[in-house]
Amino acid sequence: MDAEELAAKWRERLESWAIPEEILAQAPVDPWTYPLAQFTSRTDRVLAAPDDSPTTARVAEALPDGGTLLDVGSGPGASSLPLRDRIGHLWAVDLSAEMLQELSARADKLGVPVTTVEGRWPDVAAQVPEVDVVVSAHVVYNVPDIAEFLRALDARARRRVVLELPHRHPMSWLEPLWKHFHGVTRPVRPVAEDCVAVAAALGFAVRVEEREAPLERFDSLQHLAASACHRICLDPSRADEVARTALEMGMWPLPRDRWATLWWE
Repeated sequence: MDAEELAAKWRERLESWAIPEEILAQAPVDPWTYPLAQFTSRTDRVLAAPDDSPTTARVAEALPDGGTLLDVGSGPGASSLPLRDRIGHLWAVDLSAEMLQELSARADKLGVPVTTVEGRWPDVAAQVPEVDVVVSAHVVYNVPDIAEFLRALDARARRRVVLELPHRHPMSWLEPLWKHFHGVTRPVRPVAEDCVAVAAALGFAVRVEEREAPLERFDSLQHLAASACHRICLDPSRADEVARTALEMGMWPLPRDRWATLWWE
């Protein structure tokens, strides 16, 4: 298949993750949202003790001292601010004004010059100049138009584009609970290889490195149960029931994810 066919398949597979309307209508809160603290705590951990990830290494080796870096879907800066000693100027793009405020506050403390752009990539790409390196971590599973997204990243990078994503969709761990509580079977695709295939079909010489995720997803069974209630549209009062079910299904402790780093020149 060519790039456009692969991109259409990506969109189709991503759309299959939509939650059935009759279940979504019963959700106490939006099941697709993430608490801000989840992002800020991860950023603060990697700033305090960098994990020397393949993603950070691939960005660092292409970023000259005092170079320019663009972080797309930046959150509070977990994938860019650890390179504070090399960054001459950071451009950060995110849909969330709160995320960008958190990034700006940390960048100011670290002495990293930053320009933030609120909006969806690549809709706001024209507001960002060409930079040395572009990084985008844990974003693509929220991107239906994957070919357009990747082309726009490539167009802004003089030296290298670096992506990080879980090997499987970040909600895949919930499959047994969806089946148990709602009788719903969740999709398997897309996976990291599907993103690689699109990038390669676009003509990018993609290289891939995988690793185990550096952190456990949850620090307790109670944390898992609370998150599961949120994600599968159950009332929080059912958390104890979800915890018991997860234990019975052998879901605790939850295995760590596999993360993939993709990059091309």
